[in-house]
Amino acid sequence: MKHFPSKAAILEWIKDNPGQSSKREVARAFGIKGQGRIDLKRILRELYAEGHLTKDRKTYRDKNSLAPVELLHITAQDRDGDLFAEPLNWKGDTRAPSVLFVPKKGDPGLTIGDRILCKIQKTGDEHIPFEGRLIRRIGRGAEKIIGIYRSGETGGRIHPVDKRSDREWAVDPGNRNGARDGELVEAENLGGRNRGLGRAKVVARIGDPTAPKAVSLIAIHEHQIPDAFPADALDEAAAAKPVDLGEREDLRHLPLFTIDPADARDRDDAICAMPDPDGDGFIVWVAIADVAHYVRPGSALDKEARKRGNSSYFPDRVVPMLPDALSGDLCSLHARVERPCMALRMVLNKHGQKTSHRFTRGLMKSPAALSYHQAQAAADGVDDPATADILETGIKPLWAAYRAACKARDKRQPLHLDLPERKIVLSDDGVVTSVAFRDRFDAHKLVEEFMVLANVCAAETLESAKADLVYRNHEEPAPEKLESLQEVAQSVGLVLPKGQRLTTANLNRLLDGAAGGEYAELINMSVLRSMTQAYYGPKNTGHFGLHLQRYAHFTSPIRRYADLIVHRALIAAHGWGDDGITPDEIANLEATAEHISQTERRSMLAERDTTDRYLSAYLSERTGNEFAGVVSGVARFGLFVKLDETGADGLIPVSTLGREYFVYDEEARTLMGEHSRKVLRAGLRARIKLLEADPLTGGLLFELLEIDGKPLPRGAKYGKKPGRKRGKKHSHKRSRK
Repeated sequence: MKHFPSKAAILEWIKDNPGQSSKREVARAFGIKGQGRIDLKRILRELYAEGHLTKDRKTYRDKNSLAPVELLHITAQDRDGDLFAEPLNWKGDTRAPSVLFVPKKGDPGLTIGDRILCKIQKTGDEHIPFEGRLIRRIGRGAEKIIGIYRSGETGGRIHPVDKRSDREWAVDPGNRNGARDGELVEAENLGGRNRGLGRAKVVARIGDPTAPKAVSLIAIHEHQIPDAFPADALDEAAAAKPVDLGEREDLRHLPLFTIDPADARDRDDAICAMPDPDGDGFIVWVAIADVAHYVRPGSALDKEARKRGNSSYFPDRVVPMLPDALSGDLCSLHARVERPCMALRMVLNKHGQKTSHRFTRGLMKSPAALSYHQAQAAADGVDDPATADILETGIKPLWAAYRAACKARDKRQPLHLDLPERKIVLSDDGVVTSVAFRDRFDAHKLVEEFMVLANVCAAETLESAKADLVYRNHEEPAPEKLESLQEVAQSVGLVLPKGQRLTTANLNRLLDGAAGGEYAELINMSVLRSMTQAYYGPKNTGHFGLHLQRYAHFTSPIRRYADLIVHRALIAAHGWGDDGITPDEIANLEATAEHISQTERRSMLAERDTTDRYLSAYLSERTGNEFAGVVSGVARFGLFVKLDETGADGLIPVSTLGREYFVYDEEARTLMGEHSRKVLRAGLRARIKLLEADPLTGGLLFELLEIDGKPLPRGAKYGKKPGRKRGKKHSHKRSRK
């Protein structure tokens, strides 16, 4: 070797070759042999001592660059949904470089705060110099805490508002972020302990928890639902214009009217029907808002809609998927204004069976926007000015078509679930004035049935075109869930046969057997709990609950991103424009389907938590009152009772059940008194006293007064522990007072 490399040359080579920088590989690169290896070793040690290099086992690397494999911390997510991370153990002189996380098929869902081990590659982009591909997730992100901050002399505490948590958190003075006593805050778990409590840091101040309509804000923050639109998405929505007929099919002559809740702002769908002139059946039209015209792939609106996945509905507000300029105006099928639509024409025979269908992209003008109550009243012969003009041309033929469709539906046997929906009525200042159950009319079932048929047609059309789409899948219940359902049915004197192939018809016999009786709600809830969670996916597995071989959401693109994907797929399949589904969207369908399935579950949890808090607030002024209900669940720690009046769920702790020990049977999901042998199970009627109602957590605490029409047996006095000997063969888990 004529010239020994300088320190600068060696350092530069190590920067350019982070995966090949052991002493042996450096020597090979520069042709260093013999005595020169001793000098090389000295130079590498000097570079390390001077802080220019860092060392991982036998490999040297530039401390201002990343290793081929790095432990990263996810720090941010942009509007496109892309995740960015930084190295956890960065020792460089400059700020840690940003690493774009590149997901691949099969990766778990990641979020800000997660720690991941990644393969690192250079990108050549000075702004985002590195990409990372997951090897494995090392740890989840910092635990998020939503609670009430309480100040103290040596710091503060956070009392969580999640009723599933009874843990408090200590906040050091330097970590309160300006939070005031009694303020609702968002914090993160710092780990470690302070005065016996977990340590937390306030990261956001939400506001006064008692302020009007603050209840839904708690859920929005707790479940991280985006509720503010970025400026570029708002600008795109504001710039949107009404649509002319152009090459669309003119449907303005059709009596396509909408049927929605009385307080609806977004109107996705319109329907009408007429006798089939070529047969003895009906022609049914279903028109859906053409959201795809306004929300183009890759636009700011599209990125934000995908991020949200769906709209979230609360008693006091809606967090929409799209800005109001679209969801409440240009995309909404309001009465007596022209609106672009994606429309479906179906031909049904007299037995309600679909014989043909076709899709079109059209322009419509609805003659009326009806509430469910108005539409039902008109069908029952009580019209008003809004329904009188369309009674003969719209309502009567639509109901006739529905009666025919019911014949086909009854033959198909979708699940006969009948679960009452609670309606929480608020005053202008956000106080609950009443809790009731929403009316359920044939008008609701009519709209649902024709929307189901439209969704089936969308899946069939796209399958025939060999197009890519997202299906709405619902798989049959797991065997262990069925066993539990069979036990519940048996406990109330009903039967779900064992050993047979499960069909919706089997379950409908159980549901119909309970209908109208005191256990109807229990059986409906138990059947629902036995079901798997429906989800979106690019592969079809069928829809068990609806008893359909294929199903895809098409009818609500204002509030569901899945429907927007299906619309784009139909546009591309028919060649209706340049706003159809793109190759990039198709390549990412699986990831998109998983994401929107998760956002749907997120909204459901947030909506449920909000309802629980409003119900608790409503009942908080009735502490000490007695209520009737039914045991809706049994756990090791107590009984859950659902109140008849409001549908609210509360807990009876096992420690308050009489004066005896109760043994929990995990398989049967029952509690049995050791002395009295009284078995407590789901489905029993109960009379309770309300002991506590916490509006912040939504928690309700009950005292059991009567079970199955009788006072609870007194049992043996606490401490005598009567019953079987406690040997190894006794596997039941014990709960006691």
